[in-house]
Amino acid sequence: MNSPMTRDFLVNVSSVNRSFGDVQALTNLTIEVPKGSISVLLGPNGAGKTTAIRMITGALTPDQGTVSVFGTDPGGPDGASVRRKCGVVSAKPSLYDRLSGWDNLRYAAELYGLGKGKSADGRINEAAVQFGIEAALQYEVGGYSTGMKTRLALARAVLHEPELLLLDEPTSGLDPESANAVLELIRDMTSDGQTVLMCTHLLLEAEGLADEVVMMEHGTSLIWGPPSDLARKYWPADSVRVSARNPEAMDALATAEGVVSFDRSGDTASFEVDSLDRVPEIVGQLVNLGVELTAVKPFNPTLEDLYFAVRKERSAPVNGESTPPPPPGALPRSEESARPTAKSAQSLQGASK
Repeated sequence: MNSPMTRDFLVNVSSVNRSFGDVQALTNLTIEVPKGSISVLLGPNGAGKTTAIRMITGALTPDQGTVSVFGTDPGGPDGASVRRKCGVVSAKPSLYDRLSGWDNLRYAAELYGLGKGKSADGRINEAAVQFGIEAALQYEVGGYSTGMKTRLALARAVLHEPELLLLDEPTSGLDPESANAVLELIRDMTSDGQTVLMCTHLLLEAEGLADEVVMMEHGTSLIWGPPSDLARKYWPADSVRVSARNPEAMDALATAEGVVSFDRSGDTASFEVDSLDRVPEIVGQLVNLGVELTAVKPFNPTLEDLYFAVRKERSAPVNGESTPPPPPGALPRSEESARPTAKSAQSLQGASK
């Protein structure tokens, strides 16, 4: 994890608690969003992601802890200055179905203080082109597809060229092609200097998109930081996976020079090395020993691997006693390796049903 002293954080949420009556929504939540990055709040439904977004916009204030956006408390007397610099797309954006796409954007432009006339119309056209909806602006929004409505909501959110874009499940309800298109558009935004904070429960959606991740569960942040830095915490040494037709012969790797650790399950073995430069030599040794290799692949941990490593760590025994099990509906884990089922590998949706 990185210190705010060494990085330019646009959003700082520090040790925030928030409850609604007897329900504790956020507990000791910490979020740091570097300027010009795509940061992703990753967690199952009910993890507190939307509540966190509302804290950042000042729609909610913390019971304890602090929230700072652009160096200002968004829930304080100067909160309006924060919101003017933000664009927000909710999971179910409110649009005016009986108005055309153009009129939806023109109304938003007036609310943002862009006024009327050529300047405002030019900005509307730019936003529409950016999200590929210029040909549909003349039609009533009620006839738009879900994907087109999402694009319109994104265009509306960037009309005033916000410095911070807050997206709550922006691909919810979209088909894979539309979802990928929206994610590409989000990726392009940071090239213009915008900062994006996005919520999602989809592991694969965050993979390759997030510069920073905050993994949340039950209203708290489990870990946060760049994915590569977090992966190093759980996999400090370089790791390689090899498969063979005669797997028992691979056990010689356990004592090979440069091998830090070795484990074999079935016909696949995993070993950590002090340097990846040793791998060609080690593979050569296996071949000389008569090992019939079928695959050699460096292990590059994904967000999925990271998520389940965190879950496994949290469920590990402490002082000889197991920690209490997660509440009903938590992500399924296999008893052996905390790997997801085929369904949960792609989504954290089931975590809080």
